[in-house]
Amino acid sequence: MAKQPIIFTVDDDEQVLAAIRRDIRQQYRADYRVMSTTSAKEALEALKELKQMGEDVALFLSDQRMPEMSGVEFLEQARKLYPTAKRVLLTAYSDIEAAIKAINDVQLDYYLNKPWDPPEEKLYPTLNDLLDEWQINHIPAFRGIRIVGYQYSPKSHAVKDFLSGNLIPYQWLDVMNEPEAKELLELAELTDQHLPAVFFEDGSHLKSPSSVELGGKIGLSSKAAEKMYDVTIIGAGPAGMAAAVYGGSEGLKTLLIEKHAPGGQAGTSSRIENYLGFPKGLSGADLTQRAITQAKRFGIEFLSPQSVVGVETQDNYKKVILENGEQIHTKAVIITTGVQYRKLEADGIDNYTGAGIYYGAATTEAHACRDKDVYIVGGGNSAGQAAMYLSNFAKNVYIVIRKPDLSSSMSQYLIDQLAGTENVSIVPHSAIEAAHGETHLECVSLKNLETEKVEKKPAGALLIFIGARPYTSWTGDSIFKNERGFILTGRDVQKEEEFKKQWKRTREPFLLETSTPGIFAAGDVRAGAMNRVASAVGEGAMAIKFVHEYLGEV
Repeated sequence: MAKQPIIFTVDDDEQVLAAIRRDIRQQYRADYRVMSTTSAKEALEALKELKQMGEDVALFLSDQRMPEMSGVEFLEQARKLYPTAKRVLLTAYSDIEAAIKAINDVQLDYYLNKPWDPPEEKLYPTLNDLLDEWQINHIPAFRGIRIVGYQYSPKSHAVKDFLSGNLIPYQWLDVMNEPEAKELLELAELTDQHLPAVFFEDGSHLKSPSSVELGGKIGLSSKAAEKMYDVTIIGAGPAGMAAAVYGGSEGLKTLLIEKHAPGGQAGTSSRIENYLGFPKGLSGADLTQRAITQAKRFGIEFLSPQSVVGVETQDNYKKVILENGEQIHTKAVIITTGVQYRKLEADGIDNYTGAGIYYGAATTEAHACRDKDVYIVGGGNSAGQAAMYLSNFAKNVYIVIRKPDLSSSMSQYLIDQLAGTENVSIVPHSAIEAAHGETHLECVSLKNLETEKVEKKPAGALLIFIGARPYTSWTGDSIFKNERGFILTGRDVQKEEEFKKQWKRTREPFLLETSTPGIFAAGDVRAGAMNRVASAVGEGAMAIKFVHEYLGEV
């Protein structure tokens, strides 16, 4: 429920203040909150805090004769904080000249003579008109998290990406273009050195925060609550979330750990249209929110942001080692850490990563692409979905691929959609050779691989969707992987020379079991996975079946 706007009254005479507060509350308490103070200086400090909290002030009612400053002086200062609030001056007959002068000096809306009895005749009609006018023209302040920073700052992008990935709404304020951004910085006494700054609804703020700091502030938990779990799932992509739902629903004490934000690569997708049961499609964020809510309903515990740096086997349980040194004891482990996009090897890429160049969908930056040319590198479904989304903002979207067409890498429904979108073009037999700009990306060098001709093209953004690099460097040698780093499971494990030395069970590994008994892998991180959302969900659910069988042994 939205908070009511405020009527703020100031009068150094406590009896007069009590009377005006009583009369205003009697008439307006259903629609407005009433705040009051006997000190103009205290009032200004309170207004600064209210501004930082995103509160709305509809009307100021101030006495003219006060010891710290006059009512006109107070209203002049208050106007800087709330320029659209209505301003009323309480005056004695001897102050009428000052009140008339204030109409021009501080755009005073009305002056009210004391006493105002009866209020039904001398107070309410005036305030009713002023408040009605304020309501008509008022644009409600954003209530929630506000981020102040520079558009092309990698740190600002990281903060936006983290909050967006964790399904936390926020308002972005570019310090170069938004007057409100500068106001917030001045009120909090912050400088450019503190950016990005994150302001919260309670009036507090964080300066250039880490993911852990942000996570703690928005209510995420990064510390395990239990001493022992039946199963710990590492990675909250589609496979991990499915494993969590099935683990929790089947009575297993389940822990899900995510280093950044739930959903994985699928979570950043603007539209998934081939997922069973959703004929109109759904966004990755919607799928993620549904899955996490479902898993929590079954009592699973979710740690985020938290990174795992190793897993050790000890007797009949495992130790999951976290980046902060903490250890979690668990009977079984499912690795669902997915894949990361491969780095684009081209001149200048590192210089502008997070400042016009982004790995993945980067839907948080779509507004910055408005009326600009955007380049996408990659020919998979994620690239196609990003192109369709950005076509709503960008002047033109160019999909750069080395192959002659998309038929071997993208679903046909997406190919058809792209073909039917006027401002989306496929650039075949091509590659990005270099990125250029001063403080951020401004141009790309586009090379035709057949003619070797290189052209410099203006670019508002470059999004990279190439390759699939598994996040498995932390798993160590005890978890067998193929030459590309994907985790081997089931029969593939048995083909390795070291298998017989390490495997101490009389049975063969289960289908999704790794080279270490009781440690499983599912989804894109597993060698041989299909790399589709539905298949990852299926593998995550299947992994719980094998966890049950393993737990039956120990």
